[in-house]
Amino acid sequence: MQYDPIKRSLGNVFNRSVFLRRLFYNLLDLLLLRTWHIKKELNRISKTPAGFDSILDAGSGFGQYDYYLSKRFPQAKILGLDVKSEQVEDCNNFFTKLDKPNVSFQTADLAAIDFRDQFDLVLCVDVMEHIEEDRKVLANYCNALRKGGVLLISTPSDQGGSDVHHHDDHHDGAVGFIDEHVRDGYAIADLKEKLETAGFSRTELRYQYGRPGKISWRLSMKFPIQLLNFSKLFFILLPVYYLIVFPFCLILNWMDTNSRHHTGTGLIAVAWK
Repeated sequence: MQYDPIKRSLGNVFNRSVFLRRLFYNLLDLLLLRTWHIKKELNRISKTPAGFDSILDAGSGFGQYDYYLSKRFPQAKILGLDVKSEQVEDCNNFFTKLDKPNVSFQTADLAAIDFRDQFDLVLCVDVMEHIEEDRKVLANYCNALRKGGVLLISTPSDQGGSDVHHHDDHHDGAVGFIDEHVRDGYAIADLKEKLETAGFSRTELRYQYGRPGKISWRLSMKFPIQLLNFSKLFFILLPVYYLIVFPFCLILNWMDTNSRHHTGTGLIAVAWK
């Protein structure tokens, strides 16, 4: 299942104007369950109403989290890093149009960054599952944080987070939904050990995407992208489809965010330096 080509196609549609780009970000905030969990954790870990002064978005992608962070913490200096130079250029152009000089983007390999005691918050959303050298990257995050700074990670778990069950399933055509991952997901104990080895003094990890979240994800992401991979004509039907499923996804997202899960296909990790 190819996810990146669909993301690029949607990005091209919503990148035609500043208004459409803002609309795209706002729709992602409502629809993507991980955003609900990220917002909840940011509200919880912010020491003051003003929040953080310096933020690193490690794997900034379309820049949707940088847009939210720039509104949530307007005084913060925000740096987004991404390995894809075309996305970095696109985000720099868009945030320049928004007149947000405190937000900038750079092309970088997260395994090679060398920041020292510079940030209050490092945000890493849907990135670690793509990185082979995860121990090195986690150590780089710790080095980048000031004393007392916090790392916030959202990543798939090993409970089916990449929507695969076993590598042998590929022989039966049951290819995972996201096929760019270097690992299916993390076990809580595994990620906790790696965070502590990287130098973090305190960690909190919990599951996300429990039963309500799994249903919401299938309705809001998996089924539409499967159909778009089958035929781009489904773009025409997307508004009607989401008009029908959107209210159910909102209810399911709220349920997942406000529940404790014994298991789930995603993990939220918070680590303090």
